[in-house]
Amino acid sequence: MKLKKSSVADLSLLLVAFIWGSTFVIVQKAIHFMPPHFFNGIRFFAAAVILTMISLRVTRFRLSKDTLLAGMSLGVFLFLGYAFQTVGLLYTTSSKTGFITGLSVMIVPLLSIWILKERARKTVYFAAGLGTAGLYLLTLSDFSSLNIGDLLVLFCAAAFALHIIFTGRFSGSHDAWMLTIVQLITVSILSFLASGVFEAANVKENFGSMFTFEVLFALLITALFATAFAFFVQTKLQQYTTASRVALIYASEPVFAALTAFIFIGERMTIYGMIGCLLILAAMLTAEWKQNSTEESLSI
Repeated sequence: MKLKKSSVADLSLLLVAFIWGSTFVIVQKAIHFMPPHFFNGIRFFAAAVILTMISLRVTRFRLSKDTLLAGMSLGVFLFLGYAFQTVGLLYTTSSKTGFITGLSVMIVPLLSIWILKERARKTVYFAAGLGTAGLYLLTLSDFSSLNIGDLLVLFCAAAFALHIIFTGRFSGSHDAWMLTIVQLITVSILSFLASGVFEAANVKENFGSMFTFEVLFALLITALFATAFAFFVQTKLQQYTTASRVALIYASEPVFAALTAFIFIGERMTIYGMIGCLLILAAMLTAEWKQNSTEESLSI
């Protein structure tokens, strides 16, 4: 059976969005015990170690200067996304954070035309609009008052958008193993530095009590699946799809997060949230409409 490479890529990235959304609850519990920057430093370092051990068995460990610089650039964008989001949450609500972060759905198609020279398609813009509307209903964001936290989370959305765009630019011309490992190490180093600046007192005071079962479980699951596996898949397969479609696929993450929260901790979804989920699904289907039938295929 043959599938288009773009279809395999899109389905794999949807799996990544599912993993991220389904691990949101355990991460949320873990950062009650361990500061978020310190948690991310350990998570990304562990993921880099896992990928390095695997890569030594399946490929030649060759790191060029260009790949090093590309991986570091992706790591900086990824770190900034997490950092701005974390600090922004101190000043704004989680629902507004979810919506503003999801605005990368709108940012990516616009920047892709400028940076990647992607051809603009009306269906992509329409899908981006549907996805944004769906995210708004899913989070029911209150924009009666805007604050510094909202601005920081907007920077987070821009950073994540740039990470998606430049992953699309670099993924086809660099070794996926090395590119992924370098960016994960970069995020880990920057996260530990941020922790040293903002969380040093907290880490020092509570270090002995941080490593609870919940934290260790969250680190294991997120390092292995939500980081090592997820970012390798994105780095390897994004060359077969477009940055705009990746952004729309990732808009499904809060949908999976809401479903997971409902199943495991009993959070109820409102009728507006359900409509929002349906709009995001419609946006993803719209983005797939009228794809080029001559794309390369994969045999599975």
